[in-house]
Amino acid sequence: MSISNKQYTTDEIMAMDKHLIHAFADLDGLKQDGARTAITAAEGAYVTDSDGNRLLDGIGGLWCVNVGHGRQEIIRAIAEQLGQLDYYSTFYNLTHPSAALLSEKITSLAPGALNHVYFANSGSVANDSAIRILHHYFNRLGKPNKKKILSRIGAYHGSTHLAVAMTTPAYRAGWDSADELVHFLSSPYAYRRPDGMTEAEFLDFLIDELSETIEKIGADNIACFIGEPIMGAGGVIVPPDGYHARSREVCGRHDIMYISDEVVTAFGRLGHMFASQDAYGIEPDIITSAKGLTSGYQPLSATIISDKIHEVISGPDGMFLHGMTYSGHPACCAAALANIAILEEEDICGRVRRLGPVFETALKGLTDLPIVGEVRGSNFMMGIEFVKDQSSKEIFDAEARCGPRVSRHAQDRGLVVRPLAHMAVLSPPLILTEAEIQTIADTLRDSIKATADDMAREGLL
Repeated sequence: MSISNKQYTTDEIMAMDKHLIHAFADLDGLKQDGARTAITAAEGAYVTDSDGNRLLDGIGGLWCVNVGHGRQEIIRAIAEQLGQLDYYSTFYNLTHPSAALLSEKITSLAPGALNHVYFANSGSVANDSAIRILHHYFNRLGKPNKKKILSRIGAYHGSTHLAVAMTTPAYRAGWDSADELVHFLSSPYAYRRPDGMTEAEFLDFLIDELSETIEKIGADNIACFIGEPIMGAGGVIVPPDGYHARSREVCGRHDIMYISDEVVTAFGRLGHMFASQDAYGIEPDIITSAKGLTSGYQPLSATIISDKIHEVISGPDGMFLHGMTYSGHPACCAAALANIAILEEEDICGRVRRLGPVFETALKGLTDLPIVGEVRGSNFMMGIEFVKDQSSKEIFDAEARCGPRVSRHAQDRGLVVRPLAHMAVLSPPLILTEAEIQTIADTLRDSIKATADDMAREGLL
């Protein structure tokens, strides 16, 4: 059934939507009237809900609509690809032009010796694939004990059984995962570092902890370290300067592979196609990406591996026993190629490097509001942390629902913001104008003030 010409009312959508299981949602809370919002159209940096309200998309869909909504170049590329070749697999000895072209393009953009790519359909699967590949890599090298994974508290690497094991425990309370494989290091959360510790001392503490953990577990038992350049869903955590370079050096000394999870940060969000080398000065062994790869127009991810890893797994008897039906789907690859062309032709990375600091400055101006503890992030990846008291950094109780309150007030004023416990997260399309940046900042100011007023009336402040 086509819905392209059908105009559903909000009530009709919500009646049907009761059958849909929403991701990372309070399913009981969604039973309440007005708990859900239906988005029915989108254009540029804006979306429209089922009641006809036009909203500035402050979250870029979900960290992903980098080139903006409604780009006809991508839509045409998908349609033309489907008209020529709707589907074929990349299993066995089979390939097709769009997958081949995209693999060549991505590896030409990736740093250094990352010259081989495996396609899947989500960031979760990209990270799962990275681990499976590395376990196989060490098996082939005769090091079958190298299975453990070093992750960080606050990390988000996905929600499949293995990926969620690498994700901070807060995202899987009451759910099972492959916990036995993962050891968690401290979050590089400088805002909440121990009292009296400078940021430089905090960096030393984190690196010392990494070294001590490797010694305790044994390097012969550790396959890899996985880290986001900037933690996303864990709170937009920006590590201290030098953190990634020093972590990379420690891992390299101990034959521990370094996975840079760029599911959010790649393809422009921080002003570069890949942030690992250009923003943080490291060449990982593996980069995982998704989201901005197609700007969300099609589900596609890429696990990009080094020549060193590929040489081992592609040697004699090198059966690659991993794959998904939709790996390298023609329409997804066509979308990615068209999306990357837009990023390059419009110099969107350069635009982010120019306007990202404007966005940062506009949001950091909100720190004069009493409940704003810290505004952090980089370029078009920003988070606002709310506190009861700026001096003590005391956070609100979960029951106060500070983040959701700000989000609700913002949406009522025409802005979509992602609530994250006692935070609000912003990851808008990378095509914002300075006027739209100011609109976001002004709307947030009004929404935060309204939230503070609400909580004061309720005795929560």
